[in-house]
Amino acid sequence: MPKTIFQRIIDRDIPATIEHEDEQCIVIRDIDPKAPVHLLIIPKQPIVRISETTAADEAILGHLLVVAKLVAKKLQLSPGFRLVINNGPQAGEAVPHLHVHLLAGRQLNWPPG
Repeated sequence: MPKTIFQRIIDRDIPATIEHEDEQCIVIRDIDPKAPVHLLIIPKQPIVRISETTAADEAILGHLLVVAKLVAKKLQLSPGFRLVINNGPQAGEAVPHLHVHLLAGRQLNWPPG
C-alpha cells in the first residue's frame, strides 16, 4: 500500500506548516482550511480510521487529545475550538490515516455538516 499524504509529510517527503511535533504525533495546518484556524493532529503510527482502532491504541488516542489542548493553549484559542474525527468516506474522510481536525477562529455552528 502506498504511503498516505500524511505519512509523506511525517517523512518530510512533502512540506507542511508544522505547529507541533513530538515522538508520537505531528500537528500541521490544513491546506484547505474550513475555519481561520484548521489544524490536523496526526499520529505518526498509521491508523487507518477510528473504527479500526484497538485497545492497544488507547494511549495514542489520548495523546492526540492532550496535544490538541496544548496547541489550542499555545495559539490562544481561548474562546473555544472544535475537535472532529471523520470515519469513512461518507463522513468526509479524505485520507485513510486517522487524524483529528482542530477548528477555531470563528463561530462554529451546530449541528455540523
